[in-house]
Amino acid sequence: MSRIDRCCILELPKISDPRGNLTFIEANRHIPFEIRRVYYLYDVPGGAERGGHAHKTLHQFIIAMSGSFDVVLDDGRQKKRVHLNRSYYGLYICPMIWRELDNFSSGAVCLVLASDLYDENDYYRDYDAYLTARGYK
Repeated sequence: MSRIDRCCILELPKISDPRGNLTFIEANRHIPFEIRRVYYLYDVPGGAERGGHAHKTLHQFIIAMSGSFDVVLDDGRQKKRVHLNRSYYGLYICPMIWRELDNFSSGAVCLVLASDLYDENDYYRDYDAYLTARGYK
């Protein structure tokens, strides 16, 4: 299985109720890592892109809590575009995958669960450096 194929949509539990639905996430049960950090993106201007980096060791799980957006995954050899628009589905991203987020709808909220605290040393922010680290340059 290629690295990009390890990145996949995971369905979360959805408890339907006429008063409103409920979804929950448990570390190492619904997602394959312990949650060490949670953050969210919102008020993203039309046409803006987020991401544009890869992580050396960090695992992430991305959910469209409201609205929709696309995640472009790139392992240096192939690309895959994933559209997120349901709060009970999320995208698992394994380490060493370049990602870009774009095509944000108005009012979109992107929730990210991360396997570790913020560490600038875990980032590849230059695509050529990322390709070199993957052994493709």
